[in-house]
Amino acid sequence: MRKLRYFIGVLVCAGMFTACEKDAEKENIDTDPIVFKKEGELSISRPSGEVYKELEIEIADNNYERQTGLMYRESMEDDQGMLFIFDDSAPRFFYMKNTQISLDIIYFSSDSTAVSFQENAVPMDLTPLPSGEPAKFVLEVNGGLVAEWGMEVGDKIDFERIP
Repeated sequence: MRKLRYFIGVLVCAGMFTACEKDAEKENIDTDPIVFKKEGELSISRPSGEVYKELEIEIADNNYERQTGLMYRESMEDDQGMLFIFDDSAPRFFYMKNTQISLDIIYFSSDSTAVSFQENAVPMDLTPLPSGEPAKFVLEVNGGLVAEWGMEVGDKIDFERIP
C-alpha cells in the first residue's frame, strides 16, 4: 500500500512537470503596438492666462478607458498626453500597473485648476499615487515634463474634443 501511494505521488509530480514544460513551450503571441489617437487638443496656462504648453490628447471618459489608460504603451511624444475625465470631483488614486513608461500625473479640480501632481511615476509600480485634493480631470504626460515646463499648482487647462 505504501509503495502504491509513493508511485501515485511520483506520477502526479511527473504530470505537473510535464504540464509546466508544455506551458513553457507555448509560442508568444505578437500584438500590434498601441498607437496614439488624437481625440482633442489641450492647453496649459498660468493663472494670469498665459498659455505655455499645447498638447494633443487622447480622452479617457468611460470606465474601460479610465481603467486602461496608458497601459501597454511603449512610448509617447512630449507633445501628447491622456486626459481622464470623471463624472464628479473626488479624491483620486492612480497607479502604474502595466504602464511601461514613466509618467507625470497631474490632478485638476472641477474648475480645471491644477491641485497636485505626481512626478516621474515608476513604470509597473502598484503604489497608489493620490491626488491629495478632489479632482475631476487627470492629465498624464511623459515623466519629467512637469518640472521641464515649470508647472505649478494653480495652473489651468482648457481642452476641446476634435471630431
